[in-house]
Amino acid sequence: MHFEFIMEGFLNPSEVLKQLRLKKDMTAADFGSGPGGWTIPLAKILEDGLVYAIDILKAPLSVLEGTARLQNIRNIKTIISNVEKNYGSTLPDSSVDLVLMSNLLFQSEKQKEIFAEAKRILKIGGKVLVIDWKEDSPVGPAQGRVSLNEVKEMAKMVGLKLEKEFEAGIYHFGLVFVKT
Repeated sequence: MHFEFIMEGFLNPSEVLKQLRLKKDMTAADFGSGPGGWTIPLAKILEDGLVYAIDILKAPLSVLEGTARLQNIRNIKTIISNVEKNYGSTLPDSSVDLVLMSNLLFQSEKQKEIFAEAKRILKIGGKVLVIDWKEDSPVGPAQGRVSLNEVKEMAKMVGLKLEKEFEAGIYHFGLVFVKT
């Protein structure tokens, strides 16, 4: 979870989110939100919508709640849960427009399950934004990194279609998948 703060210098969430055509009334889920490095910028864009910040740990969600209060952001709902499990997000089927997975996959051995949960909660036409460490990045986690091709294959296995691939920063890749 410490990575979120360090990464601000490597990644600009507001700039990366511009890769998507977000409407301010959309609903999104930030899987593995941590203290909100992506949740806060996303909530500012989706000012008339709702962002579910989902994390397995309570402490970072408490930090996020405090930050949101200080910035008077009222469209974030925190959920302590495990998105590696079926129905782990606790959200209803086909209920969100966007699922964000930023620096999450390298931390899990159940990546396919995370993608399956994302697909379950996405509306038709909904998107998954994956931001993760490039395999050859000189900084970042020493273990667990997933390649672009592995991520594409996992998404394909659960029935998500690749829409876009882009550089999310010098150390990260970005992928956008859509539920058809």
